[in-house]
Amino acid sequence: MEPIYIVIMCFFQLFLITAHCKPQVPCFFIFGDSIVDNGNNNDRQTVFKANFLPYGTDFPDGPTGRYTNGRNLADIIAELLGFDEYIPPYAKAKNRDFLRGVNYASSGAGILDQSGRNYGDIISLDQQLSNHESTVSQVKAMFRDHQKAQEFLGTCIYSVGFGSNDYLLNYLPKFYNSTNKFNPQEFASFLMSKFSGQLQRLYRTGARKVAVFALGKLGCVPGQIAIHGASPGSRCVETIDIATAPFNEKLQILIGALNTKFLDARFVYTKANTTSYGRIRVLDRPCCVTVGANGGCVAGSTPCKNRDEYMFWDSVHPTEAAYSIFARAAYREMAPLYSPPVETW
Repeated sequence: MEPIYIVIMCFFQLFLITAHCKPQVPCFFIFGDSIVDNGNNNDRQTVFKANFLPYGTDFPDGPTGRYTNGRNLADIIAELLGFDEYIPPYAKAKNRDFLRGVNYASSGAGILDQSGRNYGDIISLDQQLSNHESTVSQVKAMFRDHQKAQEFLGTCIYSVGFGSNDYLLNYLPKFYNSTNKFNPQEFASFLMSKFSGQLQRLYRTGARKVAVFALGKLGCVPGQIAIHGASPGSRCVETIDIATAPFNEKLQILIGALNTKFLDARFVYTKANTTSYGRIRVLDRPCCVTVGANGGCVAGSTPCKNRDEYMFWDSVHPTEAAYSIFARAAYREMAPLYSPPVETW
């Protein structure tokens, strides 16, 4: 083989390796609830914790606070974006971690401060934004140049996913016992009014690439099916999905309004939806033995062995296998926020 050919091939291989190792964006900031929480609740006074087995059964570091058997949604999206390490929880982030991104998510958190409060010291979206403002101050101090720091923050991707706990832990219990003062349309409008202000607050910190996640079908989670029973001819509680439908309808309108108002930013409505579940066959039962009002796994219990065939790990949260499917769908929908996209399937 000619020496020059060997040199060219070696250079090309090195280029591919380097290209794969470099993230598509320099930083990834995550706001949310238990779907993406990776340990922020561990040392807080709340029942919403997942730092014990069987949570983390398939995660290299064992139980970390992730509400699943392995990686959660944010972990897999971070991998798809090219990050070679998981984004650290805010509770453990230090120094230069803040330049790569931080996960602020807290199990039980909602758009409304009162959502989830009955279950202890959770970190609401407002509090997560306050934590991010502290992060931004540290980033600016590292850059020692306000303008350069703002330009840097504008290149990051921001993931925001809320609403589930505003329904599961706040609105729906009152909806079923007829003590709620809002009908579904009114409650969704109330949430959007609050959420709009929060997303604009995030924009003011320098966020310009924002993925805002839609609400999933809450009527299809095993915990709600166990409480209310599936509707006739369905595997889900249809009354819940009907009551929560206005949230996504109004969220799409809000995203359009924000994109019109802030022409230097991009807000992307992210459904993370798919009609193909691969090997997953069990859609309405949890893989682990569950207990209590929050449907969490019984500590130390033995989960199912065929977890790649289960949609849900506990009564509310998906398995790593399900997250892998949803993350790839979300990554494709987030394409306007990164460039160029890479093939992942």
